[in-house]
Amino acid sequence: MSDQQPVSMDEAPNPRTPDAKPEESGVGRAAQVLREVTTGSFGVTVLAFVLALVIGGILIIAVNEAVITAAGYIFSKPSDFFNAAWTAVSEAYSAMFRGAVFNYDATTAARALKPLTETMTVATPLIIAALGVAVGFRAGLFNIGAQGQVIMGAAIGGYVGFAWDLPVVLHLLLALLGGVLAGGVWAGIAGFLRARTGAHEVIVTIMLNYVALYLVAFLLTTSAFTREGSNQPKSPGVKSTAQLPALLGDQFRLNAGFLVAILAAIVVWWLMTRSTWGFRFRAVGSNPHAARTAGMAVSSSFVLVMVVSGALTGLAGAVQVLGTEKALTGGIAGSIGFDAITVALLGRSKPLGIFFAGLLYAGLNVGGRAMEGATGTPINIVLVIQSLVVLFIAAPPLVRAIFRLPAPNPALAKGVSA
Repeated sequence: MSDQQPVSMDEAPNPRTPDAKPEESGVGRAAQVLREVTTGSFGVTVLAFVLALVIGGILIIAVNEAVITAAGYIFSKPSDFFNAAWTAVSEAYSAMFRGAVFNYDATTAARALKPLTETMTVATPLIIAALGVAVGFRAGLFNIGAQGQVIMGAAIGGYVGFAWDLPVVLHLLLALLGGVLAGGVWAGIAGFLRARTGAHEVIVTIMLNYVALYLVAFLLTTSAFTREGSNQPKSPGVKSTAQLPALLGDQFRLNAGFLVAILAAIVVWWLMTRSTWGFRFRAVGSNPHAARTAGMAVSSSFVLVMVVSGALTGLAGAVQVLGTEKALTGGIAGSIGFDAITVALLGRSKPLGIFFAGLLYAGLNVGGRAMEGATGTPINIVLVIQSLVVLFIAAPPLVRAIFRLPAPNPALAKGVSA
């Protein structure tokens, strides 16, 4: 097998052998549906985002007081309504741009560039965690436990960072490694149970999310994880020798974690497209029965996939605590693990796509807060836009139908519709 040219699992159909076992057929169907969601043209992705912005603009118009007032006399003076609507939408989206990308109203270069650095900072753990989720997706496994793995990575990475005394470079590397190991072990539990007992990884990882959440909450009540003389659930600060260094100086929060995210994307690209492991992962995800017939160890692949996936999400937690927060708290993970699933879907489970999807998702979050402060537009509008982007990207036929685009493969489209 190693002497033959491997066939890309991304473009191959999902074959079904007549003698496939029922549970394997279910896994194959899930993998097929997952590939339908995570593959598609770049144009459909862009159109999905544009469509979400258009609907978001309609919602902005609907809640804007000036527009509502002008709507009261729209038939006598329609120009007032349309001017107010345009002003509401343009001011809201321009405020989002200024808050997320470039503040062209700023008086200094540092203030003008700060929104972009904030977007990059928020995107850093999202990108790394989404890469981990994508590894599972590409292998046909649904790692819904990224949140718990981020929490455990932050807990162990943070503990190494504030409790150990080591030289500067070694300390940082071991703290990051601690997060990687913690996330890998936590996700490996689900992979092991899937391989040995058939327990579905979705259920197991969701339950492990709660275990991680309450475990860290308990640890923050112990003397080992709390600051001396404080009764607050917050750890001592990470020592300077274990902190990720700032990239642009102390006036910006952007740190070397962003470089770690870029490196992680490169590693995942190589792993999934150039390595034997990656081919094995994709083969198992495409059709476990065919992979087993070809001599691949499917059960051990399940465990290995989850370990790699969890290692990346654990790294995201370590980067968050060592670079941005610099202390462990009960809310250290925020919603990183859950948002990472969205980013992985937005990025089509491809490293380059995930990188830009993470920046986009973070930009919406950062810019949404700026939009709310500048124009009074509810932040929930941004959440609606994010949800609509995911909805449209997860349903490419819907986007194609709205814009009257042809199906990429008529035969495949006919088979799916049947």
